[in-house]
Amino acid sequence: MSNEVVTATNDQSDEMVVPEVDKKVLVELESMGFSTARATRALHYSGNTSLEAAVNWVVEHENDPAIDQMPLVPANTKVEAPKPSLTPEQLKAKQQELRERARKKKEEEEKKMEREKEKERIRIGKELLEAKRIEEENERKRLLALRKAEKEEERRAREKIRQKLEEDKAERRRRLGLPPEEPSAPKPSNVVEEKKSSLPVRPATKAEQMRECLRTLKQNHKDDDARVKRAFQTLLTYVGNVAKSPDEEKFRRIRLSNQTFQERVGALKGGIDFLEICGFEKIEGGEFLFLPRDKVDKAVLNSAGSELDSAIKNPFFGVL
Repeated sequence: MSNEVVTATNDQSDEMVVPEVDKKVLVELESMGFSTARATRALHYSGNTSLEAAVNWVVEHENDPAIDQMPLVPANTKVEAPKPSLTPEQLKAKQQELRERARKKKEEEEKKMEREKEKERIRIGKELLEAKRIEEENERKRLLALRKAEKEEERRAREKIRQKLEEDKAERRRRLGLPPEEPSAPKPSNVVEEKKSSLPVRPATKAEQMRECLRTLKQNHKDDDARVKRAFQTLLTYVGNVAKSPDEEKFRRIRLSNQTFQERVGALKGGIDFLEICGFEKIEGGEFLFLPRDKVDKAVLNSAGSELDSAIKNPFFGVL
């Protein structure tokens, strides 16, 4: 029986707990900038008597390695309060020094945080500038490619006009009974054609198919430029809506019997063909044109937009 009591007593004495301290004084110490562990340790080992005693203990032990570790003591242990070693004037001055030190530490932490925020703002600013530069560079390349395509279109149009003029001139000479004009030199265009004839035929690209489709549309309706331009602009709207919002089914579904669609695109030869090149398919017995979501190709749609934009802006497009 006595052995059991001794064992229980030893177990109780071995139990380590955080000492009880004055909560109000603990809050005051924390407001001065002390951590909870340091304030608790100071109050416990200064006898838990007063704010001054706790500050005095911190002054004497602030260089202790374990000063910021939460104290643990055997249960029911009491520590007698040591006598303060500082005069009231010294203690007050030390308190002021500790408060000033805590204030400076807080200011340093705030400045450090502000510096980190400024670094982050600079980093984000640089990333935004780089993204803008890349976007502008891509736009510049796109415009250069578009101008190149427009110049090529103009060159082909001028060549066709020149050929037409040559044919008209030859026809006039024939009607007047004059002999055909002797060529002064071989024409480069004929040489090019001969060389081309010996090369294998390359399949037309999507962009070339689109361009030819638009050229055919303009040729078939060359007497109504306003209607042709309206058709091109309507097609550009259809293509642009799908490119911007590919998940919106309403942009990918066109009722062929819709009166507005028929007036602007459907009734013009080549309008529906252009949309089919872009990926639209006839469904439900030909009642709708539909572009499945998994078949949306932004590269094809962007190419279609470039071809339409060129056809609208280029005055020589489809002249002959």
